[in-house]
Amino acid sequence: MNYSKIPYIHLNDYKTKGNKRVIADKLFLNTRGFFVLKYIQMVFQNRRIALKGLYNREKWAVSSYDVFKLIENCGGQFEITGLENFRNCKEPVVIVSNHMSAMESMIFPGLIAPFMEVTFVVKESLVTHPLFGPVMRARSPIAVGRSNSREDLISVMKQGKEFLENGTSVVIFPQGGRRDIFKPEEFNSLGVKLAKSAGVKVIPMAIKTDFWGNGKIIRDLGPIRRNKKIFISIEKPIDITGNGKPENDQIIEFIENKLNTWNNLD
Repeated sequence: MNYSKIPYIHLNDYKTKGNKRVIADKLFLNTRGFFVLKYIQMVFQNRRIALKGLYNREKWAVSSYDVFKLIENCGGQFEITGLENFRNCKEPVVIVSNHMSAMESMIFPGLIAPFMEVTFVVKESLVTHPLFGPVMRARSPIAVGRSNSREDLISVMKQGKEFLENGTSVVIFPQGGRRDIFKPEEFNSLGVKLAKSAGVKVIPMAIKTDFWGNGKIIRDLGPIRRNKKIFISIEKPIDITGNGKPENDQIIEFIENKLNTWNNLD
């Protein structure tokens, strides 16, 4: 697969160079308007490709990187560390991360898919959405309804294990939804349980993506906050032993420590 247009593909760490705000300011005083327009154009383009059955792993990764570039062009400043932990993966893993905004769903494929087959645990409403649905379904996600936690648990454990056994990594957001503030008690152990059941490792991710805010009317299209840097840290794979509680606590501590450090930089 050709991922040559993705600049961080051979890097361990990536940092946006300079200020990449470009034409947006000259054409639109409201950068949010420029961002939303370009983002919606990208969604429709990818939707057409998905409906033709052509939205494969490479197109997914590259289209995700296009969103990454759009964010930079609208003033977003990325600081990413630990990309080697994806590159060095030789077997499927469970990837767990905190969840703040729509950005994770949009840019994670560009960070992960160049290195491994991967799918996501997502809300069922995204899979059936008239606009986003075809794109989501093209990548065979694990859909959960969130109305029955027991059914969701069974579905994730069953389907997730099947994916992992067939060589596909699984991304889980254990908080169950987007949270502006990280609360450890909301970060469940589902990712660790799945990894334990499938006999694979867990890669923790810590993110701070409040550059892309959550909207009040359309949740995916919130405010753009140029004063907020975007931080992503990818930790080394963790083996799960025993009941997995110590490892889940370790993941929570990793995320908390990163967020505390990043918040002090704002």
